[in-house]
Amino acid sequence: MERYFQFDELKTDYKREIMGGITTFLAMAYILFVNPSILADAGMDSDAVFVATGLAAAIGTIIMGIIARYPIALAPGMGLNAFFTYSVVLGMGIPWETALLGVFVSGIIFIIITLVGVREYIINAIPAELKYAAGAGIGLFIAFIGLQNAGIVIGSEATLVEIGNLGAGPTLLAIFGIIITVVFMSIGLRGGIFYGMIVTAIVGMIFSVVPTPDGSPFGSIPSLAPTFGAAFSPFGEMGLGEIFTLQLFIVILTFLFVDFFDTAGTLYAVANQAGFVKDNKLPRAQRALLADSSATSIGAILGTSTTTAYIESSSGIAAGARTGFASIVTGVLFLLALFLSPLLVVVTEAVTAPALIVVGVLMAGSLANIDWKKFEIAVPAFFTILAMPLTYSIATGIALGFIMYPITMVCKGRYKEVNPIMYALLVVFVLYFIYL
Repeated sequence: MERYFQFDELKTDYKREIMGGITTFLAMAYILFVNPSILADAGMDSDAVFVATGLAAAIGTIIMGIIARYPIALAPGMGLNAFFTYSVVLGMGIPWETALLGVFVSGIIFIIITLVGVREYIINAIPAELKYAAGAGIGLFIAFIGLQNAGIVIGSEATLVEIGNLGAGPTLLAIFGIIITVVFMSIGLRGGIFYGMIVTAIVGMIFSVVPTPDGSPFGSIPSLAPTFGAAFSPFGEMGLGEIFTLQLFIVILTFLFVDFFDTAGTLYAVANQAGFVKDNKLPRAQRALLADSSATSIGAILGTSTTTAYIESSSGIAAGARTGFASIVTGVLFLLALFLSPLLVVVTEAVTAPALIVVGVLMAGSLANIDWKKFEIAVPAFFTILAMPLTYSIATGIALGFIMYPITMVCKGRYKEVNPIMYALLVVFVLYFIYL
């Protein structure tokens, strides 16, 4: 075991790896409760999604640990779950079962492009500014959803949105949760988002704003039946032409785009922190991407949105993790957490809203990487970012950005710098808006 994970070469031991694995789990454990809350809005069974989330995280993280040997954990991604629910299911009217099929297909495509080695070509085809803009836009979108769930922002016939009743119990609890989570994150507490949810839930129970679970927080694992294999149910109800529409193609493309670049960025950022990157290259990068793409398809079969690498893995590395053994520890903890399903009743929208808002803050950090002084770059980035929360659609934001980028670059005389793939996507997304 020590030889396989290269403990001596990486100057680590079981104690450091176990502590690192535990730290990573605590930093991202919030997804166990936030993901079911978001996907429940799509009409999915929250108990089954809880199990699917834990299993997808456990399987994906353990695969990453064994195959790629990196201390990087995976779980259903924030932003991707919001896109799944609010853009695809509620926005486009696509059944959640078909949306899961889209996730599964995107995972299979990811596996293929990883195995055939075209990853670098695809990464280079999309300008960095649009990747950063997509990340920031998703962050704003997630934060907007959190503000809505908290009741801080509500609908208005006159101005579309306005401030809500800040004196309402759930809203006050959410505001408290935002403050306490921000305090935890500001002082550098590892797992600050998770601990913020715990404190918020406890305060909510004290003041009877959230229900109190009956009996022990430990219970039997809920049934996975409502979601397991549902991704393939459309084949028994519709023809291939009805399933694989242009609309679903755009959905698959967006799932693939966001997961592909989010994973690549996370892998390199976390690996660089741990000192794994040599000469701007990540050893075993293909294995890491293969673990991620496999987890996406497995997660879709289980019944959850896209599974991806988590930047919270950096907290485990900061605690000493250097090998895939830490990932195995994190994966096992996700399996054990499946017995905490009785706590789902405590995790209301007021409890999860602070997590959404703080994650949005973290994702918005990529705004700093965009060159706003260049108008031909600023315009597509701006449309990408702004459109996501205002149209309630991540796909729309990406589509507008991909349309505007070739236009502004051609007008600026920089058309030779635009990859042919971007011109092809311009046509695809224009057709998307015309026909859908």
